[in-house]
Amino acid sequence: MKFGGAICIAFVIVLVSSLAQTNAVMEEETKGVCVPNELKPCIPAVKTGGKPSTECCGALKKQQSCLCGYIKDPKFSQYVKSKYAHQVLATCGVPYPKC
Repeated sequence: MKFGGAICIAFVIVLVSSLAQTNAVMEEETKGVCVPNELKPCIPAVKTGGKPSTECCGALKKQQSCLCGYIKDPKFSQYVKSKYAHQVLATCGVPYPKC
């Protein structure tokens, strides 16, 4: 019976650890994943002040929680801080982040 108890304990440990991993993935999905390339549809509007596309607005809304990170990153800050970035965000209904 000791062997059966050990198997039961091992099973419970595996089950609990797999549930912990599942929760971690779900939390990551709700926070969103920052993928700068997904904002490429916004580049023309941010550079020229033109009307952003529906695809651009969808990407901005999806990555709204990432904007502060982009502002702090020298590779992307020029786009988020650009002259037309506020206009694009406002048109898409995304508030400019207060970082």
